[in-house]
Amino acid sequence: MKYNLIIVDDHKMFLDGLISILDAESDYHILLTAKDGEHIVKYQEINPDEKIDLVITDISMPKVDGITLNKILKSKNPAIKTLVVSMHSDANMIDTLIENDVDGYVPKNAEKQELLSAITTILSGEKYFSRDIKEIYLENKFAKKKENVVKLTKREIDVISLIAQEYTTQEIADQLFLSKHTIESYRKNLIAKLNVRNLAGLTKYALKMGYIEA
Repeated sequence: MKYNLIIVDDHKMFLDGLISILDAESDYHILLTAKDGEHIVKYQEINPDEKIDLVITDISMPKVDGITLNKILKSKNPAIKTLVVSMHSDANMIDTLIENDVDGYVPKNAEKQELLSAITTILSGEKYFSRDIKEIYLENKFAKKKENVVKLTKREIDVISLIAQEYTTQEIADQLFLSKHTIESYRKNLIAKLNVRNLAGLTKYALKMGYIEA
């Protein structure tokens, strides 16, 4: 059985290179080539019953780019596999493509063998992302997680630690040489800042962050 492939890239030299690589493989039939995504969207609309196994696409293209093309193809027919081959390695682009269920992503400078390996993996029903792309994606995810950690001031940490140890408002005020009213303000602000509902929520947060020992 031959797989029907579509290649979309606005760089003719790269397009020709891909065609020559895939023409040498007996399992693949190049159904169509195009220099922008709009052509493919129209082709699919005109030929809704055409069997398309894999679309290999660049990202930066006129009219309809690779990110938009992937989104449109997946929304219309999730069975169509998509592989992005691009020089771009922007973390947000990778994020968007993964959110929109892209099946693979390899850089344009990948070895021929990796490209063929990516195609084989995707057509077998699995995802394929080159090592560099995975690293960028994971680094971005960790960076976003760090951003989401709420930063508390030293005074706020003092207050939440004493709340978690069941000190009363007056006792916390005495210990920190602050007024009872100030401690109450800290408590309300901490509940809002940490998006918890009550003192039990503050205690759980203090334990999680290691401000006090269980």
